Amino acid sequence: MKLGILGSTKGTDLQAILNAINHGELEVEISVVISNREKAYILERVKNYNLPSYFISHKGKTREEFDKEATAVLKKHKVDLVLLIGFMRILSAEFCREWQDRILNVHPSLLPKYAGGMDANVHEEVLKNGDYETGCTIHFVTEEVDGGPILIQKKCRVDRNDTVDTLKAKVQKLEGEAFIEAIKKFECV
Repeated sequence: MKLGILGSTKGTDLQAILNAINHGELEVEISVVISNREKAYILERVKNYNLPSYFISHKGKTREEFDKEATAVLKKHKVDLVLLIGFMRILSAEFCREWQDRILNVHPSLLPKYAGGMDANVHEEVLKNGDYETGCTIHFVTEEVDGGPILIQKKCRVDRNDTVDTLKAKVQKLEGEAFIEAIKKFECV
């Protein structure tokens, strides 16, 4: 199975997937990594693995134009499954339909809680609201932001002394594990 990765940030979850591939835990290939941010660390991260990577600027383009460029690259690399790893863009309806049932996102909360929230903002809300547990969700991407069918959720406790940073670290560890579990489900299909 060939994976295509869309990412805008550091790609921490991608490292967990790369480690699982290198240790024989996953039998998949990362065919291509695409970022809409030229300086995103995810692009630097994959250079160490000699993986094909592309920067596609979204500036001055409609959502549909950007998504068509990304789709062309994903198809060129014969991608079977698309993973959104820290991808900070909402995808067009056309893109969601094109990759229906073959595109997964990770969200840093137990959806439907904090749907639409991003990164540190989600962890701030969890702490502000006094939640006792949090976690992550791997879900199918649909036209409804963070509204696609849930594939996997992983939970962790929120401790009284947690900060946004400590909570983010806990949840990110779970995200890598959840992605590996989700990919394994697709390997069996």
